[in-house]
Amino acid sequence: MSVGVAVTTADVVGFVERYAAVVAEHRQRLTKLDAAIGDGDHGENLDRGFRATVPKLAEVADGTPADVLKTVATTLIAKVGGAAGPLYGTAFLRAGSAVAGRVELDETAVVAALDAALEGLKARGKADVGDKTMIDAWTPAVAAAHAALDGGKDLPAILAGAAAAAETGRDETIPLVARKGRASYLGERSAGHVDPGATSSALLFGALRCEDKG
Repeated sequence: MSVGVAVTTADVVGFVERYAAVVAEHRQRLTKLDAAIGDGDHGENLDRGFRATVPKLAEVADGTPADVLKTVATTLIAKVGGAAGPLYGTAFLRAGSAVAGRVELDETAVVAALDAALEGLKARGKADVGDKTMIDAWTPAVAAAHAALDGGKDLPAILAGAAAAAETGRDETIPLVARKGRASYLGERSAGHVDPGATSSALLFGALRCEDKG
């Protein structure tokens, strides 16, 4: 997400387009990870959802950041099967609601949107840290964002810290035994595999990382 003084609608559109490209690039990897402990469709489903989302962004280019986030949410919920659509859709929907009515977003608003997204994921998936889900990437990422905000960091530093924490959280799912979702059916056999949802979440935070316009 490129920023100057504040995050604009165009910045949010750019983030969504960037994440869509990242999902397409990693589609087979995500599907392979999911095949090991899940339904084997995570990459395909996410890619289909974001391919459907990108053309709709032009319809909200003159709107607010919340309009973009809500468009992503409704499209993912409508187009993505399995758990990914409802979960990611809820995250984007809650993020949009948190910044409704704002034309530009400052650091506090961006962190509030991330916080709302995480709470939406928890409510929808009924999961918490240690369950071997996307929550294991999101929770440390949002905590890092809050810590950086409280420390007076600017937005690029806030999002860089969140991205690094998401990657650490993703890697920490490897030894865990899944307690939620399809992977939980495997019991102890789910240990030793990285969670695909945590992986796609870490990719999201990587795409969210912003570069200063300078």
